[in-house]
Amino acid sequence: MFKNKASRGRNNLSGQKIAQLRKSKQPKVSQRALADMCQLYGLDIDKNAIQRIESGQRFVTDIELCCFCKIFNVDANELFSD
Repeated sequence: MFKNKASRGRNNLSGQKIAQLRKSKQPKVSQRALADMCQLYGLDIDKNAIQRIESGQRFVTDIELCCFCKIFNVDANELFSD
């Protein structure tokens, strides 16, 4: 059976970049704080979902990607770059 996987068996392309952007914010933003920011944009997500996204264990929806772009003030293409 075919499974949709990115390189190294990850379920998304953007998780590592999201983690990098989160950690590079000053002051650093925790996964819980990022989940709280998403809640302010109307996205119901928790710290555990953020952790699974960043580790590549979870798929990311387009709605979630839009929210991350707003929070980090980046274009969606930046979330897919190395």
